[in-house]
Amino acid sequence: MPKDISKPSEHNYMSLSTTLQASGLKACLVTTTGAVKVKRSQARYSTFNRSKHVKETTTSLLPAAALPDIKERIESLEKDTMESSWYNALETEFEKPYFRKLKIFLAEEHRSNTVYPPLNDVYSWSTLTPLDKVKVVILGQDPYHNAGQAHGLSFSVLPPTKPPGSLKNIYKQLTLDYPEFIPPTSGDLSPIAKLGVLWLNTSLTVRAHKAASHANKGWEIFTAQVIRTVIERESGTSRGIVFMAWGLPAQKTCAKIGIDEEKHLVLKSPHPSPLSAHRGFIGNGHFRRANAWLKERYGEDAQIDWTILSGNR
Repeated sequence: MPKDISKPSEHNYMSLSTTLQASGLKACLVTTTGAVKVKRSQARYSTFNRSKHVKETTTSLLPAAALPDIKERIESLEKDTMESSWYNALETEFEKPYFRKLKIFLAEEHRSNTVYPPLNDVYSWSTLTPLDKVKVVILGQDPYHNAGQAHGLSFSVLPPTKPPGSLKNIYKQLTLDYPEFIPPTSGDLSPIAKLGVLWLNTSLTVRAHKAASHANKGWEIFTAQVIRTVIERESGTSRGIVFMAWGLPAQKTCAKIGIDEEKHLVLKSPHPSPLSAHRGFIGNGHFRRANAWLKERYGEDAQIDWTILSGNR
């Protein structure tokens, strides 16, 4: 006789409730339908938007009837969440065969796995750094693949998550370039993104706890076009760009695109990962070198205030 799923066991309820409470929410069961409704707890929230992230990262715990139509959400994701200047410049990509296949893959992944970052944050880089504002591009690889980390910017994490090892090394290099910089406790790089720094991963999504799980599914083609779009901006905003290519994958991406190094500055070094930072990332001087180049080309106001994140500001 089929099991009556409209009456979840106490064990299953407690497991779900515990998982959601750990993320700042609590669950209550509606036994007449078997659906699970989630509501906010009365606990005090940090600046980290837990309700949005938990909604995105716990869908695999909910019964199918409680899931939104993920296919429809993914289908309209660019229109719903991408900043208009980027959307208009990249719109032709969205109907290409590789991107259609990528959408199908993402819908399947979201139905069966937890995926980071939350859907609303996949294109947050576009919102924080509109196309005509880009001065610097910093390439990452995968989004972080643990809970409460990825939010759409390479290397960045939202509070209360502490800065991961790579970001700590970025802060260390900032301190070397600008001694007045005090590493902050926050890992949120949004303030720098708003100044014109495009923190872009080459793959924009990842399955939870499985690095590179969304590699070679189409994102690399798309993000390469994002970079070309920056390079090929219309003449009114066709200033040169600083590219920071940390690690071999980022350097290969830049080489494959064919960036004109007469017009643009490409800074290369090992990756800031704790496994490789000591091989040449620490001491590379990229932040100060970027500003020197921007100032020489476009004046004092073209520089990036890298110290905006400093713990003493």
